Formats: sequence, structure tokens, C-alpha cells
Amino acid sequence: MRLPRTSRASLRQLHPKAPSSVFRATGNQRARQPPGDPTPVVDADNNILFSLVGFPDNGEDDWEADVAVPAAEKMQKAAIDIWTEPRWRRKRMSGKSTPRRGGHAFKSAGPSMGGGQVHPQNLALSVAHGAVLASLFASKPFRRIAGFTNMVFAAFAKQLHDFYAAEFDKVCDHDTNIRRNFPRHLSVFSTTTFNFGPATVTLPHIDFRNLAWGWCAITALGNYNPDRGGHLVLWDLKLIIRFPPGATILIPSAILRHSNVNISRHELRFSFTQYTPAGLFRWAYNKFRTDKEIDTSKTTSADEREQRRKDRRKRWAEGIKMYSKWEGPTRTL
Repeated sequence: MRLPRTSRASLRQLHPKAPSSVFRATGNQRARQPPGDPTPVVDADNNILFSLVGFPDNGEDDWEADVAVPAAEKMQKAAIDIWTEPRWRRKRMSGKSTPRRGGHAFKSAGPSMGGGQVHPQNLALSVAHGAVLASLFASKPFRRIAGFTNMVFAAFAKQLHDFYAAEFDKVCDHDTNIRRNFPRHLSVFSTTTFNFGPATVTLPHIDFRNLAWGWCAITALGNYNPDRGGHLVLWDLKLIIRFPPGATILIPSAILRHSNVNISRHELRFSFTQYTPAGLFRWAYNKFRTDKEIDTSKTTSADEREQRRKDRRKRWAEGIKMYSKWEGPTRTL
């Protein structure tokens, strides 16, 4: 499999003021990442709302040949190992009811919390499927993607990144059965979804179980023409973003409705997403209790109940304070 060559992002300087181009989201139609820089996008208040991460380019190796192509090949092999090739190929043409995000094949790994769970649990996988995903997590291409994404997250949203790290640390320290997909220094995200395609084109959706002001990392992989398809559509901002194979984008996926543009029938498209469910943050905030357990407990004092009500009212305002501020010039998308 050979991927088209595309523009690359550089992180030679890991500082929020490093990029030569910073865009202001104003609701125009198309955005294209300039070559050589990761590109933060700011809102009307100069908060860095999301980042077009792109590729690293340190001059030492070829991201396409060393990371993007091997990662896509490993995902294709993993899909065949899980479903067999005929069943996996048929995922493209399934006529059954389509899941909320789209009809592509996928598997998720990592802890979850919510939907009636009384404590965090690792997502259930068969032994065979767990071994397949473990091989992806252990592979050099996916470790490099995770590490690069983590580095950019810290560069453009340091306070938010550190909040993710600290809260997930609390969850893992409290329950040693919770497994990390990657070592702590490579990723602060708890959970991962591999979208195996063969044509991963998501329908318009929001990830309502993620932290409202949090970021989700999406890495596109595969063999498709990024000028003709695979674009990321951010409906609320009226943006269509070119999204080439091997590139990563960090977005607040719980509040921005997003989807992809279709690709051609003969093309393959995968994606690798990293995120942390909001339920894990709530579990840590509650000191390892559920909301129901606290609200119905006779030991919960009136002062504690009142403080929780106050916290809920100001949670969003406090959350967006974790966004970094951009103080330099911007260009309109």
C-alpha cells in the first residue's frame, strides 16, 4: 500500500507561539493546513479551540514511509485477523441499520464509565481480539502517533493536557485493574477506537460521552486521495478540512458536530481515535463514587450537596479556562 504524499507539519519548536500561521474560525467553507506547521485554530476570544496537527517533520525520517503506511497496513491486517477478509470487505456495503457514527468496522479498547456502570471497567474484548489490538498498541507506528499527538496536545493546550493526565492517574492509582493502552509518557488519553473501514466515513455526530470541553485526537490512515475525499467536516463552524492519510487533528468532539466526506469505492480509509470518557473525570471528581451513590447517601452533608450544585453550574466556564490563549496575529479561514 502506498499513500499519496502530502503537506507535513513541523514541531521543531514546541511552544504555543511556534506556528507561522494561526487561523481564526469564522465559518468559511474550506481550511487547508499550510505546509511545515501545526496549525491552531482560535475562536472569537482567542482561545485555541482545536489544532490541525498534521505530521511531524524533524528531517530524520519519512513519516509517510516509516509511520503512516505501516500503521495502515497493520490496521488492515488486524481487521482481517478479527473479521476475515470477506466479512471485513462487506462492511463497506452493509445494508443493515447504520450505527450512529457510520457503518464501518471498529473496535475500542481502554476503560469506560457510564451507562449504569458502578465503577470504571476495561471495555470487553475476546482474548483473540484483545491480542490483536495489543499488537497495534505495542507497534512502533502507533506508539509514534500517540507520542507525537501527546506532544502537540501539551504544546497547544498545556493546562487541559495536564488535567487529562492528572485525572486519569487518579483513576489508575485507585484501581490497578484499569489498563493503559499506552505508557503514561506517550498518551494522556484513556481509551482508543480503531475504525477499520474499509471505508471509514463517519456520519454527522457528536461524541456526547466525552468531556464537553475536552479534546479528542483523530488520526487518518489508509490509501485515498485527500483532495477528493476523507475531509473532516465541522458542521457548527461550517468548515471542511483537508485530512490526508497520516495526519492528526485535535478537536472538542463532544461539542462540535463532525463527519467525513465520502471516498471513492476502490479506496481504503481507516482512523485511529484517542479520547477519555467524561465518566472517568466524573469518577475522579466524585472521589471514586457515582453521582447516584453520593446523591442517595445519608452521609452526604447539605454543604456537600450545595457545593456539588455550585460546581455543576460553573463546570463549563471553568473547563474552557483550560484552553490556551493565542496572543499573536491570526489569519481568517
